[in-house]
Amino acid sequence: GKIELAGVQAPVTVIRDAQCVPHISAASLDDLLFAQGYVTAQDRLWQMDMGRRFGRGELSEVVGETTLTLDKQQRTLRLQDAVNNAIAAASPRDIELLKAYAAGVNSFMESRQNNWPIEFRILGYTPRKWTIEDSLTIGVNISQTLNSQWQMEYTRSKLIEHLKPEEIADLYPNSSWRDHPPTMEKPPQVIPPPQPAGPQTKLAVPNNMPSWLAQLVTPSFSSYEPCEECIAGSNNWVVSGAHTVSGKPLLSNDMHLVHSIPNTWYEVQLKADDYDVFGVSFPGLPYIIAGHNERVAWGFTNIGPDVQDLFIETFNANGEYQTPKGWMKPEKKHEVIKVKGAKDVEIDVLVTRHGPIVSDLFPNEPKKYALKWTLYDPAAISLPFLEIGRAKNWQEFTTAFSHFGGPGQNVVYADVEGHIGYHATGKTPIRAAGDGLLPVAGNDDSHEWTGYIPYDKLPSTFDPPSGIIGTANGRITPDGYPNSISTMWGSPYRTERIYKMLNSKPKLTAEDMLAFQMDNYSEYDRLCADAYVYAIDHTPNASARAKQAADLMRGWDGHVVPDAVAPVISAKSNRKLWQLLLEPKLGNDWDEYSWFMSAVAMEKILQDKPARWLPSGYKDYNELLTAAVEKAVSTEVAQRKPSGGDIERGMANKVPPGPPAPQDLKSWTWGKTYPIELNHLVLGKIPIVNRWSGPGTKPQSGNGSLTVKAAGRTFGASERATYDLADLDHSTFNLVTGESGHFASEHYMDQWNAWHDGKTFVVPFSDAAVKSNAKNTLLLMPKKQAAGKSPPLL
Repeated sequence: GKIELAGVQAPVTVIRDAQCVPHISAASLDDLLFAQGYVTAQDRLWQMDMGRRFGRGELSEVVGETTLTLDKQQRTLRLQDAVNNAIAAASPRDIELLKAYAAGVNSFMESRQNNWPIEFRILGYTPRKWTIEDSLTIGVNISQTLNSQWQMEYTRSKLIEHLKPEEIADLYPNSSWRDHPPTMEKPPQVIPPPQPAGPQTKLAVPNNMPSWLAQLVTPSFSSYEPCEECIAGSNNWVVSGAHTVSGKPLLSNDMHLVHSIPNTWYEVQLKADDYDVFGVSFPGLPYIIAGHNERVAWGFTNIGPDVQDLFIETFNANGEYQTPKGWMKPEKKHEVIKVKGAKDVEIDVLVTRHGPIVSDLFPNEPKKYALKWTLYDPAAISLPFLEIGRAKNWQEFTTAFSHFGGPGQNVVYADVEGHIGYHATGKTPIRAAGDGLLPVAGNDDSHEWTGYIPYDKLPSTFDPPSGIIGTANGRITPDGYPNSISTMWGSPYRTERIYKMLNSKPKLTAEDMLAFQMDNYSEYDRLCADAYVYAIDHTPNASARAKQAADLMRGWDGHVVPDAVAPVISAKSNRKLWQLLLEPKLGNDWDEYSWFMSAVAMEKILQDKPARWLPSGYKDYNELLTAAVEKAVSTEVAQRKPSGGDIERGMANKVPPGPPAPQDLKSWTWGKTYPIELNHLVLGKIPIVNRWSGPGTKPQSGNGSLTVKAAGRTFGASERATYDLADLDHSTFNLVTGESGHFASEHYMDQWNAWHDGKTFVVPFSDAAVKSNAKNTLLLMPKKQAAGKSPPLL
């Protein structure tokens, strides 16, 4: 239809395709971003409101005491101080465009005064107007999601108090012979170990996970044991025309995040002036984050740079803290948290020269830990996506990304001329001393940041001879790289598998790329299963049930598919093995151990079989591994202590012990044991309605961060894209559930079956393709003014 609005200066066309994706064309950037705000609010207003409330620590105002702990955390982290700093440092033009987006959101809200989306009515509140602060809060949320080193830094410091130096080195590796940094043409020439690798371990999912609605309502728990290495990751890769049927590059990207309904991403095309871009945006934030324009395409994976440090501050009896210049008074920030149905809660947050004191976020912690974070630097909250979307070649593209503050991303690139490239991005601090792995004393400057790694010194490559570039959260720095970018790279197994697949065929197609994104083969899990089989076969007193488990794992091909039993037995045995190894050294705190390369740690332990890790009472590693399997396949329920991550999320004493193994091990399939659980976090709590408000619990393939199809109970690919630089109208894209956030919309769940089953959609881009695929067209028209009256100002 047609709507007259006071906020646009010229007609704006919004064409929606079969998946309801809006393709927006405007005469100016101001009108374009106004329309983006308007259209996004049409589909995702409640999600946008929850996003800003999450970042501002204001969820309890509309939810109640359930989210009070989370609100306290957000206020303590001083996220709004970061937003205010960014606004103060923004250019006047950036502010104008942010205001245009906010005006579009508010224009839509004004039209809905008494007809709000159902979630507002269920929770009984009305949203306030949108502001530029709200948009930047969404951006800050993203930084918080992707940077959680401070929690792991704290936990690591506690655990290593009980370990010897060589044991610390064993548990916390940061490299592997399997690593394949994108600037290396060939992986290191290292002969792989002849023995099967060991089992994986748990990675604690931080409480500031991407699903910002995670604590909106009281958590409900299924009776399952936490999965291991369950952390959201991402994949991206690009191949030159030498490797494709078309002779032009193909670029693929599947960013893995914690699932939510509505989807994390909003799919859209924006066109005005020299800005013509398709891709994904964050609801509440203008521009396109990842996608393609008419000449270049790009995709992200998270680097995981170490941009957070904990400083232990020394306070005196007068409430002052020690600095090289003497004792200083910290700033005191007073916060009032409104709580629905209860009294306001007031907290005081102390802020030192390093940052806010976050000790209250750790249970019973007497030391005063201050958090230093690049987020508090205004330069680290930048919006260069307008210039990124305008880039027409590698030089313009990399120049635009040089202004990107973070969180640091691995960016792969392709263009219609046939070029491909890679560049690490973001601001990573250089430290005067240390590597940021542990908290340090804050009373002197010995561990201060002296600057950031220069952009042109970050890893990058352009048109490599191999014609193949891929990343998957693993190590990106080659041997000998002079700076420390990350102290906790992801496990290398996905990256290794990606390079093998991309080299598996002489000529690749977009269909191949989707198949690779759905790949569920786990080299690591297969080696684990083989290790258990070998151990049981060589343990004379192995039980009949352990032998049955070995037979079920024997000869397994490594594909983690819904009806497979072997990976379940292996995964459960891995957890028991970690307990057997760590409990003698860490006691009840064994379950606190987490590390992004923990699988690499176990692989090395099982390769070398050091005596220091063999618990007393076991004569060799075969007997140890057999015991782990026997404990895993036991039909008895084993209690477990809540982990630190559980405590941080307010789940202490609520964590179930996990179900025992079934009598019939053949029925213990992956799809039943590790399904996806996905529903709307408000509507999913309403009986009967919850049958249609989300997919619910469904079997799936893929294992944590160990398969290219990285998937867990609550996370997985947030989107799957392949951009065809031979013809961008042949590019493909799909979300998890649907474009619309409205429960009654036909586009609320219309992408789910394709996502779950490994199918996708062709997305039109050119004017001709967009028009030929149009299903609905909306015109946003300037509002006619009465004679003698001036148009309203934005």
